[in-house]
Amino acid sequence: MEKKKVAEWLAQGSVAVPKLLLNHYKQLGLSEAELVLLLHMQSFFEQGITFPTPAELAERMTVPAAECMEMMRRLLRKGMVAIEEHTDERGIRSEKYTLEPLWEQLVHHLYAEAAKDERGSQQEEESLYTVFEQEFGRPLSPFECETLAMWIDQDGHEPAIIKAALREAVLSGKLNFRYIDRILFEWKKNGIRTIEQAHDYGKKFRKPKPLARPAKQATGEFKQTIPFFNWLDS
Repeated sequence: MEKKKVAEWLAQGSVAVPKLLLNHYKQLGLSEAELVLLLHMQSFFEQGITFPTPAELAERMTVPAAECMEMMRRLLRKGMVAIEEHTDERGIRSEKYTLEPLWEQLVHHLYAEAAKDERGSQQEEESLYTVFEQEFGRPLSPFECETLAMWIDQDGHEPAIIKAALREAVLSGKLNFRYIDRILFEWKKNGIRTIEQAHDYGKKFRKPKPLARPAKQATGEFKQTIPFFNWLDS
């Protein structure tokens, strides 16, 4: 008897909830109560009930039928739900709810977010080229532009990390692409992924040696020497 009951429960099936909806319902302007109501509507649809009443929805929720009705009205105004009219072969008209507008809005939101990220990435790359040209004091050559693109596309370096490597080369007095490429290689090999990690990793090599003695010049004066780490020798 118990096994039969469990089998009956399992036979009721399940409701598939798109993870994208769970991750983005807030951005779509939906409240938690509205989201749950939409999921119950989807459950009714899968049972063949295409026009559930507020009372039927309220039976599955912790809010009264009047509040379910008000939420339905809001969802219709927001364009998350629509009502479709159908006429069968006998000329009998009927209505049903559809969640197609919800999925359309979700897809539109995702495309908009992707376009926004792409524009931000393009602007960051353009800024990277500008920073390099400012530091080098000249336009970059085609080969140098290709190297920058390779660092981003093939090696997977973030523009911010590339800028940090450029600053490291400037501090070391080695302003050339071969030196910067070596810095990026060493950082990637040592798991450097953030600006803070790159800063700390480079700073320890520029720290003056505690036992270093000043170099005496011919005039009898002493000149302090500050060692720097040569990434090409690593």
